[in-house]
Amino acid sequence: MSLTTLGLELPTDPRWVNIAEMNIGDILIDHAYCEQKAASSCISLIVQYSDKEKLVEVLTPVVAEEWGHFQRVLKELRKRNIPLGRQRKDEYVNQLRSRLRRSIGDQKEQLMDNLLLNALIEARSCERFKLLSEHIEDEGLRKFYRELMISEAGHYRNFIELAETYLPAERVRERWKEFLAVEADIMANLEVRGDRMH
Repeated sequence: MSLTTLGLELPTDPRWVNIAEMNIGDILIDHAYCEQKAASSCISLIVQYSDKEKLVEVLTPVVAEEWGHFQRVLKELRKRNIPLGRQRKDEYVNQLRSRLRRSIGDQKEQLMDNLLLNALIEARSCERFKLLSEHIEDEGLRKFYRELMISEAGHYRNFIELAETYLPAERVRERWKEFLAVEADIMANLEVRGDRMH
């Protein structure tokens, strides 16, 4: 899975994977909460847009997959006798939301933005899982992150395709470019931390 495939404009700082490996317990804790939030986000979309049959059909199994990932991360934590602990502030997602949220706009545009925000988070998670699957020494975790990378890539495509189901593809691509530019700027200025998945 390459940056080009995912559309991301800026690769993760190469220092991140080494710092993350030295703090794998913290990464696993943050990762667990990321999976929980991904499942919750899909549930929220289903509830908010329950009239959109295709969205409900596509996202219902994604909820189950994300919750399954949450359970798998908890298992990795238990193996290492690491408690889940408290949820951490997600500066990456908070900045995305604050910079890309619309105060007004029609419902279809709001739906598109909600779907593209989720696509963007999945794309960046996928890129980070790829780095972990290729560079950390723990063979079990390498396999684990390889499997999750493939799954997250599928979720990323789900969100993009759903956006194109409800809005013209050209409009989705135009807005997606705006999202990618904002995300690249955030990534360029975000502190490289070993206790955060993003």
